Amino acid sequence: MTMEQIVKQLNIWAHEYYVLDNPSVPDTEYDALYDQLVLLEKQTGVILLDSPTRRVGGETLKSFVQHRHLKRLYSLDKAQSFKELEDWVTKVQKELGDVDFTVELKYDGLTINVTYDNGNFVGASTRGNGVVGEDVTEQVKTIRSVPLKIPFKGVCELQGEGIMRLTELEKYNLKHPDEKLKNARNAAAGAIRNLNPKVTAKRNLDVIFYSSGYEDGIGAASQTELVDFLKSCGMRTNNVFEKVKSFDEIKCIIERIAEERSGYDFLIDGVVVKVNDFAMREELGYTDKFPKWAIAFKFDAEQVVTTLNDVVWQVGRTGKLTPTAELEAVELCGATIKRATLNNYGDIERKGVKCGGLVFVRRSNDVIPEVLGAADDEGEIIVKPTVCPSCGSVLQEVGAHLYCVNAQHCRPQIVARLTHYSSKNACDIDGIKDKTISLLVDKLNVNSVADLYSLTKDELVALDGIQEKKAQNIVNAISDSKGVELDKFIFALGLDNVGAVTAKDLATHFGSIEGLSKATQEQLVMLDGIGDIVAEGIVQFFNEPQNLEILARLKEIGIDPKYENKLAQGVFVGKKVVLTGSLVDYTRSQASKLIEEQGGELSATVSKSVNLVIAGAEAGSKLDKARALGIEIIDELRFKEMLQSK
Repeated sequence: MTMEQIVKQLNIWAHEYYVLDNPSVPDTEYDALYDQLVLLEKQTGVILLDSPTRRVGGETLKSFVQHRHLKRLYSLDKAQSFKELEDWVTKVQKELGDVDFTVELKYDGLTINVTYDNGNFVGASTRGNGVVGEDVTEQVKTIRSVPLKIPFKGVCELQGEGIMRLTELEKYNLKHPDEKLKNARNAAAGAIRNLNPKVTAKRNLDVIFYSSGYEDGIGAASQTELVDFLKSCGMRTNNVFEKVKSFDEIKCIIERIAEERSGYDFLIDGVVVKVNDFAMREELGYTDKFPKWAIAFKFDAEQVVTTLNDVVWQVGRTGKLTPTAELEAVELCGATIKRATLNNYGDIERKGVKCGGLVFVRRSNDVIPEVLGAADDEGEIIVKPTVCPSCGSVLQEVGAHLYCVNAQHCRPQIVARLTHYSSKNACDIDGIKDKTISLLVDKLNVNSVADLYSLTKDELVALDGIQEKKAQNIVNAISDSKGVELDKFIFALGLDNVGAVTAKDLATHFGSIEGLSKATQEQLVMLDGIGDIVAEGIVQFFNEPQNLEILARLKEIGIDPKYENKLAQGVFVGKKVVLTGSLVDYTRSQASKLIEEQGGELSATVSKSVNLVIAGAEAGSKLDKARALGIEIIDELRFKEMLQSK
């Protein structure tokens, strides 16, 4: 699969999982594909704007009232092996010196955020996207392990994992044979995110508390002190909680948990390791997505044997063919596996898999559909395709991959290019989605992105399912897209291996499409993050007559964006800025973007080269260090005033 295909699939699964509450794949399958995306991003230096790695969590249901968390909730980075975990521990120790770690179980349920005010339970929400979640107060009220009163008089948000114990799942399925629940994880998530609290009550859930978000005066200075506080509030806490100093101790605990895991009355999918001391956590800080002071160790994959029925070749936006293994349905980690991705024909040959033969299938982190290899020598050899399965054109082999070069008349390529060009992070043409694009291609002969700009309202209204209002909105959105910024336009063109980050670098360096089109491979590889393969693909794109024709048509329409250096002015020009603590009206990423837009340079650590520190609530060691160095410090109110004065 291409990076674009992976991102699209992950976003579909995330929508099913977080919004529809009707996942088509188990968590492990999602995690496996997610890990593949992370690896691709590391290899290429490209991160698509709609990549789930940028983002925490998913969308909120419109049928629920939204709840804005008092402090952002982060997800955890993952270690897939003891080597990765040891590297993380070594890195932390190198930065902090003598440090204590805590080791806890990673429960497999649904994260909930519970709010208390003056000791009273006043609300609960899902994590949502980490900033805004869904209000599930009435549902969580039915969970008996969530106290309605705690001996704490301030305001706090406490996080836990909503789970359904395996014995409760068994009891429920015996009592309700006509509505059997497939697995405990989905049962818990479905109960908490169900509009009817009676459904939640019927499933007899538990919440295991393990963290605090916003808190006004709890006074815990470490994870051990926080767990003591949670226990004092009458809350269930982790079945395993140990404080250690070394990687060897951590490894021993994980190995013990792996042996005991099958005897647990609940699902876990790993172990969480955290820096114990909160001041040290503040010193380490956060990435855009993860805290640097914690990591989740994911358990090894499980595997089964099933029959490989067929291999289907899919054609992507750039013409690349990707093989997909269609499998005899098999149960693995509580999910039904029917297909798995193979990388290319060389992968098929290396693994020795055959149609009709048995194959080993693994689901990493409890759910990954990956064909590991042949389990027998039966079946028919899979023949390398020589023509495109869609248009019948002769294929070309470039490196490890097969390509259909019939870009102008191969339907899947045309549809994929139009979808990519219209996407939110490209030209953002609202209203043009998969179904509409298929209609445009099949009924109105739209074969290139330039054809979009000649569409009329009357033509659109004549299509199935498009009413007058929608047609007008599409026409308006197409017209608005003419003002696209250069970096988004470069991304929208769909150059092979050029994602949003690379597109921005190209826009900054070359300033226009004309400038980029004249770039040589030697000039391109001089830019950070652009290697020979990416550079060759860019040069090739601008050597293709059909691409030059489309660009010429777009230019005639008025689409010829130029890069404007917005960083030459702004209230933070010449300032190196550190954000610390939590802001009320901005997420960390929103504030960071505003600073960069106003010419500032962001820094993750406080040093003598830093000019300004913006300190929100609960600012810790970074604030102390800034004071010691005499660096200018402002609060959120002053930050707002500076932005308003621009």
